[in-house]
Amino acid sequence: MKRSIPLWPLLAAAALSVAVPAAAQDKVVNVYSSRHYQTDEKLYRDFTKATGIQVRLIEGKEDALIERIRNEGANSPADVLITVDAGRLWRAEELDLFAPVKSQVLDNRLPASFRHPEGKWFGFSYRARVIVYNKDKVKPGEITSYADLADPKWKGRICVRSSSNIYNLSLLAALIHHWGEDKARQWAKDVKENLARDPKGGDTDQIKAVAAGECDVAISNHYYYVRLMNSDKPEDKKVVEKVALVWPDQNGNGTHVNVSGAGLIKTAPHKQAAIKFLEYLASDQAQAYFAAGNNEWPVVSSAAYRNPALASLGKFKADSLNVSVLGKNQALAQKIYDQVGWK
Repeated sequence: MKRSIPLWPLLAAAALSVAVPAAAQDKVVNVYSSRHYQTDEKLYRDFTKATGIQVRLIEGKEDALIERIRNEGANSPADVLITVDAGRLWRAEELDLFAPVKSQVLDNRLPASFRHPEGKWFGFSYRARVIVYNKDKVKPGEITSYADLADPKWKGRICVRSSSNIYNLSLLAALIHHWGEDKARQWAKDVKENLARDPKGGDTDQIKAVAAGECDVAISNHYYYVRLMNSDKPEDKKVVEKVALVWPDQNGNGTHVNVSGAGLIKTAPHKQAAIKFLEYLASDQAQAYFAAGNNEWPVVSSAAYRNPALASLGKFKADSLNVSVLGKNQALAQKIYDQVGWK
């Protein structure tokens, strides 16, 4: 069923696309972002201070913004889309929303594994998909890999969110690449059989379920754990005391990682300003802000960040797989989850 589009976004889009002199257009960049962090606001202000280019921000949910740009078509005022997870960047790519960018700054600053091979989008911070366990129920070193989650010893002991969630789709997409379709399907089937309950809630709910004894092990993005570490709530502190975190696959391909990223919209009315904005996101200063917003790591190794809780997790071996593969294998990942009955 086709989703109806409210009138006010269309009026706003029309207002943003009113013809103005070329010189004035160069001083504006229209950013559609699914990120809602105070650190991003500081980043935008500093970009304007450094370049004189004003940032016009439109915020919304990830998939809703992608759909909005698609519906706006050639008249979209959007210059840049910022969103989370390579899977969503891939969805925008599949809708032909992005234009490839050729930039020595981006090529030199950003690791190849964190950007699209053709420059259609770029990752600017990254997160890890980790395993969290109950310290009273699981011994250190007892579980060390994603493959371990399929072991029958964990039957009735695992919590995880829905298979349709983009984070789980991207994880399985990576496993499909590394293991092949058949082994990945068997893994999904075995993990589904080991669940303590039907998938429900978000990653924070899985961590809290482990602490409460509803299950012994859970899969989560690392920053949900860090948020609990940084919380002032006594109940959150108790959760952190009861659980521990594992970097999976340190003796193999490395822990699965994903990105928050951005790309240039194909119909961008301010292309040069948009490219300058993307290049600014790769600067050390912007990297620190971009990563801090969601307790993630900068993709640029020289960028410093101040996050004691995140730093306390230590270093780990990350999977070097190019994150664009996560989108390409997304449909197959969902098909496998559906086949094995992972809700």
